[in-house]
Amino acid sequence: MLKKLLGLLFLLAISNAYAQITGVVKDKDGEPLPYVNIYTETGSKGTTTNEEGVYELKLTEAGKYTLVYQFLGYKTLKKQIEATDFPVKIDIILKTESTSLDEVTVQSGENPANRIIRNAITQRELNAEKLESFTADFYSRGLWRIKNAPKKILGQDVGDLGGGLDSTRSGIVYLSETISEIAYRKPDDFKEKIIASKVSGDDNGFSLNSAQEAYFSFYENTLEINSEMVSPIAEYAFNYYRYKLEGTFFDDQGNMINKILVTPKREGDRIFSGFIYIVEDLWQIYGVELTTTGQAIQVAPIEEIVFRQNYKYSEENKLYIQISQSVDFSFKIFGFGGDGRFTAVYSNYNFTPAFDKNSFGREILSFQQQANTKDSVFWEKQRPVPLTSEELEDYVSKDSIQEVKSTKKYKDSVDHVRNKFGLTDVLFGYSYQDSWKNRSFSISAPISGIGFNTIQGWNTDVTLTYSQRTGKDQENYWKVFSDIDYGLSEERLRLNGGFEKKFNNFNKAFLRVSGGVTSQQINPIEPISPLLNSITTIFFERNYMKLYEKSFASIGYGQDVFPGIRLFGQLGWENRQALTNHTEHVIIDWEDRNYTSNNPLQPFNSGSLPFAEHSIFKSNISADITFAQKYMSYPNGRYNVYESKYPKLKLSWEKGFGGDDEKYNFDHFKAQIRQELNLGNKGKFQYLMNGGLFSSAENIGLVDYQHFNANQTRIGFGSYVGKFNLMPYYDFSTNQDYAEFHAEHDFQGWILGKLPLINKLNFNLVLGAHRLTTAGRNPYSEYSIGIDNLGFGKYRFLRLDYVVSEFGGNRNGAFVFGLKF
Repeated sequence: MLKKLLGLLFLLAISNAYAQITGVVKDKDGEPLPYVNIYTETGSKGTTTNEEGVYELKLTEAGKYTLVYQFLGYKTLKKQIEATDFPVKIDIILKTESTSLDEVTVQSGENPANRIIRNAITQRELNAEKLESFTADFYSRGLWRIKNAPKKILGQDVGDLGGGLDSTRSGIVYLSETISEIAYRKPDDFKEKIIASKVSGDDNGFSLNSAQEAYFSFYENTLEINSEMVSPIAEYAFNYYRYKLEGTFFDDQGNMINKILVTPKREGDRIFSGFIYIVEDLWQIYGVELTTTGQAIQVAPIEEIVFRQNYKYSEENKLYIQISQSVDFSFKIFGFGGDGRFTAVYSNYNFTPAFDKNSFGREILSFQQQANTKDSVFWEKQRPVPLTSEELEDYVSKDSIQEVKSTKKYKDSVDHVRNKFGLTDVLFGYSYQDSWKNRSFSISAPISGIGFNTIQGWNTDVTLTYSQRTGKDQENYWKVFSDIDYGLSEERLRLNGGFEKKFNNFNKAFLRVSGGVTSQQINPIEPISPLLNSITTIFFERNYMKLYEKSFASIGYGQDVFPGIRLFGQLGWENRQALTNHTEHVIIDWEDRNYTSNNPLQPFNSGSLPFAEHSIFKSNISADITFAQKYMSYPNGRYNVYESKYPKLKLSWEKGFGGDDEKYNFDHFKAQIRQELNLGNKGKFQYLMNGGLFSSAENIGLVDYQHFNANQTRIGFGSYVGKFNLMPYYDFSTNQDYAEFHAEHDFQGWILGKLPLINKLNFNLVLGAHRLTTAGRNPYSEYSIGIDNLGFGKYRFLRLDYVVSEFGGNRNGAFVFGLKF
């Protein structure tokens, strides 16, 4: 406790030492005002008040200054000071901005707010393009609080979340800051270099805050916040909003500012509500105070998100530029909730940077060396927004906790308790961990591996794993593993295992060596899960899963050879043996049904085999290509950033050779292209095209056919792009040339959000189309119409589609019930 108190006093002391001008900004009633912008009139230095209304303005030289205090809804205050000795304490009281309609000329029958918004929409693109290029300094801070957290969620211990929770199970669970330099050149060149990064409770951590992810421009038609949210000045904004002019006032430039109340026409749309401030004649944004909800962005646990943005006038660009932003949010789920805030401050703009052809590239984020090792003195000197007392205490407390938790004694004591073996571990699995040496051993839960199929009967699968984390931040690893599978009716034990190693987190080099004996689906896509097959088999007498036994040895290696290009190669030997059913056990016996054989080519010929036993060598070379791949470079790795502007391409060549009969040898060339396109307020469109060519494959084994992601269960999982929801599992498997196409459009409220009453349900309309063409036979097609975002309250993970299939003149239809987890 004494150590924590001394640390707190030290931070307070150095805070005063480097805060040359400090103070508190309050309203006329004495209430502190958060997010007030304070900057020198020249714009060279600036800051923002914290939640407690406290500010710190770092000035390096004594002299005369004019300080500007600006806050939406309050009169802008200019104060002239002469600083001789530092620190200087200046407390400020801001008066409420009195708006009036005296300056407004109302034309007969016209809503004056509509005129202003119409002009802002007309000038929207022109104003956005005025920032052709710039550099700036950027500061961000992120904070998450949790209140009344449970001790367990779905049976899993929550713990104290890194020391963030107090005795009431409440507290800060995430607090981090970044200081960075950013550069922009239109239309879409951007880069950020993080100078300093700090995470409370982790002195080696790197903040997740970044300037690009914190950037929200209401000049764009839509803002991507899980869904595409419509801006109040989008080109089609009048379809979504009503406007009311609350009044006008004049800023320190003498420009008239229009305060406009924004209200949605339909609550179920992807919209905001609140205030937007528009500059008369310039038709530029002066500030925003806009709120949206979890229902609007379709993230049900979110209660509310509040955006506040402040701008100041740049004489150089004749443009109001953003100088600060705060995003406040609250959430609630599983009986507990919390809130948080992300604060961003922009300063030191340079609108005439000397960019050249090498100024920008695919790297959009990088870190200066030792960015995460800056001490408290550095942060107090550079941090533009002072810490609140709560944040200050969190840093001190978690630094003390981390010092204890990083010791061998503490880690061993925690492991001693956690590693105790209990009777329930026999059923639910066991894990042993040596936290000090970053290694662990685990046995999966036998009860979760229990399943049923007609080949093995009741069976269980258990996996044993020993792993060792490596690298400075334990981002790399190696592990050995073994999988044990036993079927009661088959009376057959199968064992396989291997070694796996991840070499680094930059090119993601990866090696895997494995071998043994396993039972595997004939369709390697594994379109039906063991759990779902168990249910359909014993309750509905539908044994869809078809297995064979594979004895194998293989080695595979992959890595990024360049950002956006990943190569993978695999070489292996396989012995394939067909299997037959060993049980007819059912729980519910359907009179009109019988189990089919394990031969998908002859489902009603019990005991028949789909192929003769054979051996073969196989190689596979593939390339995953993402065009114009951008990435973020962290000290511990490189992370790709996907942009829907370009598609993803995958090319592969699979070769079978050295078969014990030449007829099993073949070549299979495959290509796949897929893309996800955000279409603004009209939703999201996805497509996938997949095709392949076979060579010398007339008599290959069924295992090497091209199989498709089919479904006969009427239950779907995840995305349907790439799946056929009514296709029989093996009816269209082929050893000839083929092509398949999948497309799906999720309107995300664009249609249903406009329908009275229905829009209150917050459902999404989804349309889909799927088609398969194979050489020598008629094409197979599916069309679907569905409703997404179904559920109850905050739990919306269901989907319902009606699917129609067409093949050879026959048409069938059925409902498919979807689960999105």
